[in-house]
Amino acid sequence: MKEYKFKLKGLDCPNCANELESSLKKVPGINEVKVNFMMQRLTFSCLEDDKENVLKQIKKVINRVEPDVKMEV
Repeated sequence: MKEYKFKLKGLDCPNCANELESSLKKVPGINEVKVNFMMQRLTFSCLEDDKENVLKQIKKVINRVEPDVKMEV
């Protein structure tokens, strides 16, 4: 497993961060995920081979759950 970190823009409240984190935990291929509201950061771990597919799924979840939030890749 490898850990990846991405900056989030537009995350407005801690409740939104919790809701997003809960939804991201359901993405297949993610081992661990953490959305830090204070740092505006998404951290997750997955197999290196799964990274591209997991990133696509993460972007879909973010757009569905918190459409105003953007992930900086």
